[in-house]
Amino acid sequence: MGHGRTTLRTSAVGVVSAALIAGTVVGLAPAAQAAPSVRFVDISGDGGTVLKANVVTPAGADGSHSYPLIVLPTSWGLPQVEYFAQAQKLADAGYVVLTYNVRGFWQSGGEIEVAGPPDIADASKVIDWALANTPADPRHIGMAGVSYGAGISLLAAAHDKRIKAVAALSGWADLIDSIYSGRTQHVQAAALLDGAGILTGRESPELREIFDNFYASNLTKEQEMIDWGRKRSVATYVDQLNKNGAAVMMANAWGDTIFPANQYADFYEKLTVPKRLEMRPGDHATAEATGLFGLPNDVWTDTGRWFDHYLKGADNGIDREQPVQLKSRSAGGYEGYPDWKSVGATRRKLALAGSTTIHANVDSGADGGIVFLSSILDQVAQLPPVASIPLLPRRWAAVWQSERYGTAQQVRGTATLHTTLTPTKESGTLITYLYDVGPLGFGKLVTNAPYTWHDKTPGEPFDVNLDLFSTAYDVPAGHRLALVVDTVDPLYIEHNPSGAQLTFSSPPDDPSYVSVPVREQ
Repeated sequence: MGHGRTTLRTSAVGVVSAALIAGTVVGLAPAAQAAPSVRFVDISGDGGTVLKANVVTPAGADGSHSYPLIVLPTSWGLPQVEYFAQAQKLADAGYVVLTYNVRGFWQSGGEIEVAGPPDIADASKVIDWALANTPADPRHIGMAGVSYGAGISLLAAAHDKRIKAVAALSGWADLIDSIYSGRTQHVQAAALLDGAGILTGRESPELREIFDNFYASNLTKEQEMIDWGRKRSVATYVDQLNKNGAAVMMANAWGDTIFPANQYADFYEKLTVPKRLEMRPGDHATAEATGLFGLPNDVWTDTGRWFDHYLKGADNGIDREQPVQLKSRSAGGYEGYPDWKSVGATRRKLALAGSTTIHANVDSGADGGIVFLSSILDQVAQLPPVASIPLLPRRWAAVWQSERYGTAQQVRGTATLHTTLTPTKESGTLITYLYDVGPLGFGKLVTNAPYTWHDKTPGEPFDVNLDLFSTAYDVPAGHRLALVVDTVDPLYIEHNPSGAQLTFSSPPDDPSYVSVPVREQ
């Protein structure tokens, strides 16, 4: 296990290195032609830590009147030129835009705090600086960002009442539910973040210890890790955010392998402020990527409209649209819903009948793919991970299939598993997959999710209730759905002792099933 993690982390550094070099070179190209309205500045953050930043002001701004302010904290591992193209567009639209490199990365001082209290305090210090040194209007302040910048923006809005609008793109609301969902370490996602942190920043001793305990499955430190994550999750401060009243727009991708769609959708339902949720095909930050290079992009277009309405008062209709906007991974345009609950209002159950026993510790061939690469393939070519369902070895994989559907099934929302499990060991991990199976038996991955348990009594059954990752996928007529459960997936760390077996049963008084949310046509 240790050698595998080392290889994975080295690979992650290589992937991130290539992405950063490509992104930085492209990002720097227009900077050489920067208009006079762009200036690079140093800002004193919390505790005097120097934050490298740049300010873009509307052409001709002379201080005679003020402009709405938008603050953009950078993504994990990216320099402040990341948002240059969008900052120019926003400045052209009449905003003062301040982008800053978060502490611990690149030329900014300090150590990586992972959106901890110093990062939240930094955001307020940046706003203070902007109000004192630019023609920014203190009554109209917004924050936005991709990934790390999204998480910091949401947390800042919960702690600083001056922030009136937020656009959080591919971010997190619950850090633990993102990389430790189902009590299972999302090891590829964590290794990617760790590799980028090592490559482009300075990890704090606390963060290094968190990563090391995470990789080592150190259960004695589990609660400490959970507490650390909760402090850095806006879900912990949802009451404060609602009280402060900032209008919140959130956007994410169905296949986000770092911050899954579920945790955003769950948080969205708890918001009582003006709000909007957008979900699209892709992986982490891929839906916003083209916009960072100045190309047409739906996410950034809606971000501009959100700020125009809630910071400028523009009557552009975004407040009258259905607030939940989804785009299926299969095809078609956007679908509007009044709330997240309406997305999965109709559900169909697939019975998981009989008793099935599988052996642990062998990858059956069903898996969630590779972080980033698999979901990007799905985004650009509708090619999700595939498995031959008839050929999956039943010794290591439990398989249940529906009848063939006479009409297309538009899966929308969060599928849920309920089953009775009897393990032969005290701990273990299972991974659940839902497949769209065609006439030849090849299954395209619809969704998946891991589940881990500890300290159970061997031989005693217990209930498993698991939410699979939310999605939007169209199953063609003539196809069927298949539920597959196995015990090994490269995306996750598994906890199956040697020789473990898992028995799934469906007692008459508590039948097992998977409940699939579908859109009525």
